[in-house]
Amino acid sequence: MQGKMVKEKIITVFGSSRPRQGEPDYEEAHSLGYSLAERGFAVCTGGYGGVMAGVSQGAKEAGGKVYGVTAEFFSAKVNAWVDVEVRVATWQDRLFELIRLADGFVACKGGTGTLVELSVVWEMLNKSVVPVKPFGALGDFWQPIIERVREVELAHDSPWGEAHGRLIHSAASPQEVALYLAGKLK
Repeated sequence: MQGKMVKEKIITVFGSSRPRQGEPDYEEAHSLGYSLAERGFAVCTGGYGGVMAGVSQGAKEAGGKVYGVTAEFFSAKVNAWVDVEVRVATWQDRLFELIRLADGFVACKGGTGTLVELSVVWEMLNKSVVPVKPFGALGDFWQPIIERVREVELAHDSPWGEAHGRLIHSAASPQEVALYLAGKLK
């Protein structure tokens, strides 16, 4: 009799493509990838540089598996730590594949692209478009936006998810967000 197959748990991480190795945001992403892999998670990113590379490198160094969802319209090459490249045609396909693959999410510091990713995942969770999955925001960068949106939701007594419980957990460190996700997904 064979043992039960256990599906790997994948955490999709969103963040800026700009940080370079040695910079604080890259090193934080590296620590996040390492912490997630230490807890048995595979990681998934957009597959390119910056936070995506930092998370990927950290996960690989901890013995984890790395997915990268890339798009045909980007001319950048997939980062060196990606084990499985999932290539899609459009920006929209890329975003929804990052969401589809995930058992949980982390939003790191980023720009407009990361803001869109955070917003789309949050709205999909809020409106029950996807099953509830744990979502962590690393650091305090997104806190003003998250709190302001929560104020609006609560002021209008929204019937949706955010009014009835926080859908995004704020974590001060990579280790804290990894522990939060491990507690929710194990």
